[in-house]
Amino acid sequence: MSKEPDSLTTALHKLVLRAIEGAGGWLPFDRFMALALYAPGLGYYANPLPKFGLLPESGSDFVTAPELSPLFGRTLAAQVGEALQATGTDEVWEFGAGSGALALQLLDALGPQVRRYTIVDLSGSLRARQQASLAAHAGKLAWVDQLPEAMQGVVVGNEVLDAMPVKLLARHGGAAGGVWHQRGVALQDGALAWADRPTDLRPPIAVPGPHDYLTEIHPQAEAFVATLAERLLASQASGGKGGAAFFIDYGFPEREYYHPQRHMGTVMCHQGHRVDGDPLAELGHKDITAHVNFSGIALAGQDSGLNVLGYTSQARFLLNCGLVAGMDEASTAQRANALKLVNEHEMGELFKVIGFCTGQPWDAQGFAAGDRSHRL
Repeated sequence: MSKEPDSLTTALHKLVLRAIEGAGGWLPFDRFMALALYAPGLGYYANPLPKFGLLPESGSDFVTAPELSPLFGRTLAAQVGEALQATGTDEVWEFGAGSGALALQLLDALGPQVRRYTIVDLSGSLRARQQASLAAHAGKLAWVDQLPEAMQGVVVGNEVLDAMPVKLLARHGGAAGGVWHQRGVALQDGALAWADRPTDLRPPIAVPGPHDYLTEIHPQAEAFVATLAERLLASQASGGKGGAAFFIDYGFPEREYYHPQRHMGTVMCHQGHRVDGDPLAELGHKDITAHVNFSGIALAGQDSGLNVLGYTSQARFLLNCGLVAGMDEASTAQRANALKLVNEHEMGELFKVIGFCTGQPWDAQGFAAGDRSHRL
């Protein structure tokens, strides 16, 4: 059910139609996804509708870990603080800061360890909410909508990679002689509809089986990691101190991501705390995401000169960073929410954490036990 009259969806729909016409009648899914999420003033993350919250009654669509429990950011702060010390820096960069909840938790926990906290966010409406939430730390805050040529410090991104546009690939006819297509969006009887075109694009590994297969590749997320690496290393090359980066998101290593049984892909939408698989409907009113291929992310960082600090489940990462000790002083209700961060059937196993650094790696606390880097 829409949270606003259809004017927003209508305006965004018209914008998409113009893009389809301008592209010759067919728009690749990644370009459609970029418009649906980020078109100025209209896309899901660029319009003023509520996004984050514990319950649908608030008008929100989903809850992220920092809104679920303040113990998430306080626990992550242990790893961020260690990384600040290891890299000799005092700056934190957060991508896609959402409501500002994670920034507040990190700033409260890290105190004087952080001199500057820079938020990289494309959403003007979310930026206003962040400024209000973080007023107590106004002297440390900065907002930018693009990366500088060189940067140093510790980067954090919670549920950022999953919101980066993906390309959809569909195989028709099975692995033996089947034909790969790129899936895009076209018009059919005046409505948005799926349309496939043959392509030379392929998943990074072969997918066996006689069945049709739908999946994603992630050139934009991988390019983002490569650019981040370039900017961190540029600082180090010019006499700066480089840094580290930690990304938390739902996803899998490559061989799980492209498993033959995962034949319907991972693109999904979030609206009113419900999940659906139709990104072509109710444009601007629903989030569109895809799971992360963490092997591709790791390779993008390594190929660009970063070292992988570790890769593990969110549950193991948070336990390594002291979540249990933090729960000792929490109320029963707070403990119940914190347990959702680590329970295997909730966020604990589906969500993963990957860490990078410039220069020599150290034994990072978050990956001290249960590191799965060998599975990437």
